[in-house]
Amino acid sequence: MTRSALVLGAGMVGVSCALSLQKRGFDVTLIDRREPGRETSYGNAGVLARSSIVPLNNPGLFGKLASYLGNRHAALNLNWKRAMTRPSWLLRFLWEARPSQAAARIAALESLTASTVERHRALMAEAGIPHRLRETGTLKVWRTDAGHDAAKAEQAFLAAHGVASQVLDRQGISGIEPSLNPIFHAGLLCLENASVDSPGAVTQAYAELFVQRGGRIEQAGVEGVGRTGAGWQAKTTKGPFEAEIAVVALGPWSMDLLAPLGLDTKLDVERGYHRHLQAEKGASLSRPVYDVDACYFMAPMEQGYRITSGVDLSQRDAPDDHRQIDMVTKSAREALPLEPFAGETWRGARPTLPDSLPMIGAAPRHPGLWLAFGNQHLGLSTGPITGELIAALVCEEKPPIDPTPFRPGRYIR
Repeated sequence: MTRSALVLGAGMVGVSCALSLQKRGFDVTLIDRREPGRETSYGNAGVLARSSIVPLNNPGLFGKLASYLGNRHAALNLNWKRAMTRPSWLLRFLWEARPSQAAARIAALESLTASTVERHRALMAEAGIPHRLRETGTLKVWRTDAGHDAAKAEQAFLAAHGVASQVLDRQGISGIEPSLNPIFHAGLLCLENASVDSPGAVTQAYAELFVQRGGRIEQAGVEGVGRTGAGWQAKTTKGPFEAEIAVVALGPWSMDLLAPLGLDTKLDVERGYHRHLQAEKGASLSRPVYDVDACYFMAPMEQGYRITSGVDLSQRDAPDDHRQIDMVTKSAREALPLEPFAGETWRGARPTLPDSLPMIGAAPRHPGLWLAFGNQHLGLSTGPITGELIAALVCEEKPPIDPTPFRPGRYIR
């Protein structure tokens, strides 16, 4: 008999869960208040980050804290009022950065990112959008001579984990990205990364593939979820929807939905911003570039060159704070001939858990309820493997990776 499932959230993670369950014969209804790929999955740098295997809160964070706390650095904006509303979360986030935890969490992230390009390549072919994939790698650049040592150290670290990269000097950077102004002393070309020209459009195309295969999408706000006699019911602005199982993949809104069930997920959010700038005549980039010292990504997109900001630790729904994005917009124009900014600034929120790993698996004490959120900065990269892991666990198959590091029970009791 055909089983049924509700997937709540139509970002990259939710759409991937819907496709993976559908592939196993489930009748799936995908529900979100907006069209697929219009929230968190829309606003990133479009990187399929095979090389992103070090958690944000790694041991190196402690040496940077002093420079961050004054809110003068582009990497972080810390709203102290927000921090004091959940001081235990911030302390746990810092506690998870201790050296004894690093190796296990690097291994966990590596399991999530190892197949990202391969999985997206296959999905893009199935969805008819292979032209959106760029397999040109990503480039990290440093503005000082100290970058040479940093690039070599990162190359050695990545090589130890089987990830290929190439160290570049000033001439090497100009050789692959001649439009960049010659302000960078060192670079690292991450050869196994890839990128897309519109993360939102890619997510939308995957959702259209889901519909072509018989899936159902309902654009409705999810107001609650609860048990019914036959399974689970989602209460929405369009009325109730029921199925045997429910998957919560609502990213930074997941905690709101789960709190009434007594599930404290320890989820919080990191806000981020982006802007699109147009290149001056003749200037172009072949791949996303990360300026390490100025803390921004500059990525070629359909809409122009997307400039992304660092982390804004403010309340999820607080008014915008453009300090960081203003800083990095100026830095980006130093790096590439770009026209003055004249568009709109986008803001989004990344779902983050204290250990920088997602929550993927069965909800404790609630049979039939599954959790898939907390992918932090890597939702685009790790959405497809998250969907496959959820579907395998639901169907009691051998999972594609070890699910233990991502089990919800590590935080939910």
